[in-house]
Amino acid sequence: MIHHAFQLIETLATLGTLSGLGYYTLSLWGAAGFLRERKAAEVGGPAQFPPVSILKPLKGTDPEMLESFRSHCRLDYPEYEIIFGVSEADDPAAELVKQLAAEFPQRRIRLVLCLKNLGANAKVSNLVQMLPEARDQYLVVNDSDIRVEPDYLKRVIAPLDDPKTGMVTCLYRGVPAPTLGSHLESLGISSDFSGGVLAARVVEGGLHFGLGSTLALRRNDLQAIGGFEAVVDYLADDYELGKRISGHGLQVKLSEVVVETFLPPYSPREFFDHQLRWARSVRDSRRWGYAGVALTFGLPWALLSLALIRGTWWAWELLAVAALLRIILALVVGRWVVRDRTVVRWFPLIPLRDIVGLAVWIASFVGHRITWRGGDFLLKDGKLARIET
Repeated sequence: MIHHAFQLIETLATLGTLSGLGYYTLSLWGAAGFLRERKAAEVGGPAQFPPVSILKPLKGTDPEMLESFRSHCRLDYPEYEIIFGVSEADDPAAELVKQLAAEFPQRRIRLVLCLKNLGANAKVSNLVQMLPEARDQYLVVNDSDIRVEPDYLKRVIAPLDDPKTGMVTCLYRGVPAPTLGSHLESLGISSDFSGGVLAARVVEGGLHFGLGSTLALRRNDLQAIGGFEAVVDYLADDYELGKRISGHGLQVKLSEVVVETFLPPYSPREFFDHQLRWARSVRDSRRWGYAGVALTFGLPWALLSLALIRGTWWAWELLAVAALLRIILALVVGRWVVRDRTVVRWFPLIPLRDIVGLAVWIASFVGHRITWRGGDFLLKDGKLARIET
């Protein structure tokens, strides 16, 4: 009995390795398509630059937050406003917004106090209350820790010239703090997560979800899918908004723009908990797709195969191929697609990051409790329910 179980694990590890090789190849195919699109976008440009309202819901402070805010005030765009929202008057982020307004008096900057608790997702609750203060038809929502280049707004708004496009979203790279957990997070974003997005776009014939780094859309399309109110109890609000836009018959476009997010100094435990929260969110949002994530861990499966089969020559060859493709994927997606300069330096951490990723995937199926923004919640079918203490 034990022998048969051992053989079954050997077979599964080998099949997992082969599946991982296929996933690495698919991600590289998606990366090649993205790079071609980026090159083509460099020679084109939008026909018009409509006024835009940028919405930034806030809670507390994030690393490099003020400088990230400043990057939004230096945009090369003819007419836009920035609306910040906090749910408490004494939120420390409010003082940064006031400092920002003093530094950039030429910009239309407003701070909205969002006192109502409209749902379990405080960020979306703020957005519901911020939207009536926005004056423009074109909206851009991005997270508080996002830093952008001066041409960001021109490039993310451009695809909305096409009436068939309902949302534009962006890949991002992580700028790590000097801790192991933060470097593992950054490496995962650049060398794994972004590749997964590109692979999903190939498999599904386009994107059908959004990323919180950027959601650019028209107000009337947002209203047509029920507004922000429709996702006020969901953890993965960015995913849900993109899903609803796609379900409404409009395309979700992946911009050639890549933005930056500044990561906290995660300890190893904080890194694991953050990954687990994200994994459970994806598990509830994309059940069948998330089950297939097991097939993307080619390198960990290859290491397990080598250990179980006790070093046979073909297991060594399989590991060598898996390691080579994993390195190529990290280089192409991490260095060329998202332009993360730290990927090469932290190559040695890729096996550890992937092994932890597989452990997180397994752990994500056990339990529904998450910690987010200082609160404890139960997650069921993608929706949040606060646990009162």
